[in-house]
Amino acid sequence: MKRLSMIIAAPLALLAGQATAHPHIFAEARLEVVSDDSGMITELRNVWRFDEIFSSSVLMDFDKNTNLKLDPDELAEVGKTVRDSLADFNYYMSVSENGKTIPVAKPDAINVDYKDGQLLMFFSVKPSEPMPLKGKLAFGVYDPTFYTSIDFNSDEDMATVGDGMKACKRAVVRPDPDQVLADNQSTLTDAFFSDPTGTNMSKLFATRLELTC
Repeated sequence: MKRLSMIIAAPLALLAGQATAHPHIFAEARLEVVSDDSGMITELRNVWRFDEIFSSSVLMDFDKNTNLKLDPDELAEVGKTVRDSLADFNYYMSVSENGKTIPVAKPDAINVDYKDGQLLMFFSVKPSEPMPLKGKLAFGVYDPTFYTSIDFNSDEDMATVGDGMKACKRAVVRPDPDQVLADNQSTLTDAFFSDPTGTNMSKLFATRLELTC
């Protein structure tokens, strides 16, 4: 198995213990939540830009002709590997409607580019069931294993698209890690640090976009 599928689907790569419950890969992200004219969420558009160390490891693994770059067919192989690897992890998407978790459908493709020493991924996913702009909706991107840190540098990187969004109140929530630890100390100590893959607790730390419509 290539390093990309092992690392980006990190539950197989993590070891038990507190020392491993921290990110090893870093990505800057942009998320666009899109609605149509009928007031339904139609897609979630993602852009991920990975750190140079991880990007260089992907280059080494997928540069089959050793020309020190990723050619179109090699980029396509990276995208296919990620698309297959993240299927079991809902593509790192956290989507909820009035407290109910909404899975996403498998994307048609994950498009990949390699620029200035960094790997970029572009893809769109759709809610697996109808999702109207009604009540409280929340959207985020996070790795449930804590192996990959996906960050939004500014609130504008969590955007809404569509006229229907104008009727919704928008808020970007950035949880305070110290407060999360304080509020969930016993649970995090007993479950999260011993087996982060089985708790989904990293969701508590993730930045999210909340819409109240």
